[in-house]
Amino acid sequence: MKTRLLAVLVVALCTSALVTGAVREVTIPAGTTLRVKLDNSVGSDLSRVEDTVRGRLVNPIVIDGRTVVPAGSPVVGSVTMAERSGKVKGRARLGMRFHTLTAADHDRYRISTGTWSRIAPGTKKKDAATIGIPAAGGAVVGGIIGGKKGAAIGAGAAGGAGTAVVLNTRGKEVRLGPGAVVLVRLSAPLTVRTS
Repeated sequence: MKTRLLAVLVVALCTSALVTGAVREVTIPAGTTLRVKLDNSVGSDLSRVEDTVRGRLVNPIVIDGRTVVPAGSPVVGSVTMAERSGKVKGRARLGMRFHTLTAADHDRYRISTGTWSRIAPGTKKKDAATIGIPAAGGAVVGGIIGGKKGAAIGAGAAGGAGTAVVLNTRGKEVRLGPGAVVLVRLSAPLTVRTS
């Protein structure tokens, strides 16, 4: 009876050691690039600072030839900057960073990434065309009707109308829909448990 009890105890300890030994910790270095496919929309005109951003890893994280975090693992972050485009001055800006990663074993890890940010492109050329093309057309029509003086009046009137349109129109916004991929880097190392 004692021999049988001792044998069961030895087997239990060995099994426990094997299971415990199968789980190890791996450190993912700072600077590792994460490709994140967004699950929800964000935009300079749609989002507010601290709004939640959800996504999934596009690629697995591989350390020493071993996958430590699989592709498709959920990541969660927040909007850090959302500024709508101005009518006359100020281009739209959008920023976000990620703070939580859920691995395959459903363990949640706090992560620290650099901020992903974008600034909307300028609209100076478009604005110049919005003002210049009507002004040129007004000059032509005014010139036909009233000569040089009519051309000056037509250009001023049409250019003024174009200017009014530019002053009442906002610039481009920064928007990302579901499925958009953003690249962020870990700004601090991350230690995960793998089996």
